Amino acid sequence: MAGTPGRAAPLRSARPSCKRHTDVFKSERFLLRGQDVGRGGRKLSVRSSRFASPRFAGALLTGVLLGALVLFLRTRPDEGTSPTAAVPRGGQIVGSIRAEPRSFNRFVARDQTSDLVSLLTQARLVRIDRETFELEPWLAESWESSADGRTHTLHLRQGVTWSDGTPLTSADVLFSVQAVFDPKVPSVLASTLTVGGQPIHAAAADPQTVTITFAAPSGPGVRLLDGLPILPRHRLESRLADGTFAQAWGTETPPAEIVGLGPFVLREYQPGQRLVFDRNPRYWRQAPDGRALPYLDRLVLEIVPDQNAELLRLQSGATDLTQSELRPEDYVPMRRAEEEGTIRLIELGVGTDADAFWFCLKPEVKRRDPRFAFLQRSEFRQAISHAVDREAFAETVFLGAAVPIWGPVTPGNAPWFWPDLKRYPPSDDRARELLRGIGLEDRDGNGVVEDARGTEARFTVITLRGVGSLERGTAVLRDELARVGIALEIAPLEQGAAIQRMLACDYDAIYMRPLWTDLDPAGNMDFWLSSGDAHFWNIGQRSPAAEWERRIDTIMLEQSASLDPARRQQLFRDVQQILAENLPVLYFAAPRMYYAHSTRVVGVRPSVLRPPALWNADSLSVTQQR
Repeated sequence: MAGTPGRAAPLRSARPSCKRHTDVFKSERFLLRGQDVGRGGRKLSVRSSRFASPRFAGALLTGVLLGALVLFLRTRPDEGTSPTAAVPRGGQIVGSIRAEPRSFNRFVARDQTSDLVSLLTQARLVRIDRETFELEPWLAESWESSADGRTHTLHLRQGVTWSDGTPLTSADVLFSVQAVFDPKVPSVLASTLTVGGQPIHAAAADPQTVTITFAAPSGPGVRLLDGLPILPRHRLESRLADGTFAQAWGTETPPAEIVGLGPFVLREYQPGQRLVFDRNPRYWRQAPDGRALPYLDRLVLEIVPDQNAELLRLQSGATDLTQSELRPEDYVPMRRAEEEGTIRLIELGVGTDADAFWFCLKPEVKRRDPRFAFLQRSEFRQAISHAVDREAFAETVFLGAAVPIWGPVTPGNAPWFWPDLKRYPPSDDRARELLRGIGLEDRDGNGVVEDARGTEARFTVITLRGVGSLERGTAVLRDELARVGIALEIAPLEQGAAIQRMLACDYDAIYMRPLWTDLDPAGNMDFWLSSGDAHFWNIGQRSPAAEWERRIDTIMLEQSASLDPARRQQLFRDVQQILAENLPVLYFAAPRMYYAHSTRVVGVRPSVLRPPALWNADSLSVTQQR
């Protein structure tokens, strides 16, 4: 409403309670099935004999232990310091990340490490609190919004300077908006900041006032600006002018050249080893007691691709925290470490991001592949959905700490989750029937279906090397689909190589965990719109490749523009249903998430989104010096 302060109505907190959910863990069923182990040579049973192979027995036995231990997990109060307590200052935290950054320029890189570097070194006009998911002022200390939801006037904080001492002004905001939409910049942020099919427009009345105008009303409103890091005009304007902005701040850039408004500045980058960040002495935020933030002097991020090594480092105290959540198999050793007083273990609830399985469906790349004739048929993907028993998948891949799902929105995203989404009951007979209906049968008796020309349904699936749930999940998919005649060969890759292959559509299929930017679907238009940079089965379409994608485009544009919450809910249910019918991406289970960090770290406000702790790095401190 015009003239009112710009504190948007808060989204209901997504932070889950820490009570036990028997529908997720099914601990009693695990314990009963555990009695079958060792009796007459019988394997641990999971609804059927599908996963009775030795490769899964050890994982399921760990699930028995996890299911039993979780009965004793109790809600514990937060161990952060109160606003009136004396927060320790100085020292450093050592964290671990699994991959190197693709760039220090968030405008052209969407990988997790590049995003984390941006969170540590840059700032936004507004910020979504990743614990409560409420909107809060950041570089803009206040704002007013017009009644039609199209015009937002933001007032920048006084006295904010870049890490090199240059004052922040509205010119930096205008430059950042210009860079996002510059046709010479392969921006990964543009889709999210497009409203009503048009780029947002920025104008400045004075050095401290910015007016953002949308081409249409927007349900999320100012909330969208959380996706826009503000970059320094005085450092990067020449690179935008000469067409080299996309190469600016690559990983070969000397750290001293990277200027930001975040709590830390990059001091050192050793490829394959670590990133070192020092406290930004010009950081603009203050602690509740009026002292400058951040509390820490330094943050070190060690690059540890292997999750087993990452766990050992956390257990031994070599690292204080990790970039992401625990694996299901890490729960037991972390529970023991918590009992010993070295680790704090936190239950985050059902995750909002789920592992996904998809094929490259880009016609201009795949049309000469004879398999594309049946890959692009929704019946083929529906057959896969029927072939996978999601409950057994959740128990096997996530050791019981997961819930079955049929779409990208999980129960962890309570405001937007829809339980009545179209489902595909596990049925090999129905899967084979669907395959026969599009001409795929095992004509030569080798166990793999083929079309009338002899083209087999045989594919290579890329996944991330060393990520336990992804490796187990891909193995389960391979075994499940083999029963209905679809053959999968697994190709684990390092994260950087996998992302490069994905962006180039240089793959058959991928099993990976894409991450949401926000819980509000209108904050993820880069996924939903066919032209989006995160529409990963067919990225950046000039026009929708399928009629159902055109329908999603139309509905999502209306959904994002509506100011009526009930109308937005109904429209988004329509979108979810269209996706569930056509299945360009298949989802099977959403994990229950746990996070662990050293007890020497204070101020952790855990989030279900990655990074669970470092999103709030300016408020972290340590009780003991290293």
